[in-house]
Amino acid sequence: MTESKDVSSQGVYFLLEKPLKSGSAIELTLTLSPQITRGEPVRVRCEAHVQRSENITENRVGIAARIERYRFLPGKRRKAS
Repeated sequence: MTESKDVSSQGVYFLLEKPLKSGSAIELTLTLSPQITRGEPVRVRCEAHVQRSENITENRVGIAARIERYRFLPGKRRKAS
């Protein structure tokens, strides 16, 4: 698990401990916070390709990925009263 630093409908930038090869296909599940959605948190599954990896510190690598497809995942269902 990691925290994203920048997210848009076309891409995402996040930190990992090791680099990923440019062009690699990856699958991400993002949780958009209530501050972004103005409601409940929303989970989104994304298929993406790594555009670049860059060393940030000795133990951290920044990963930029281009989102190819995404779909919203169902939220938790509330029990009827």
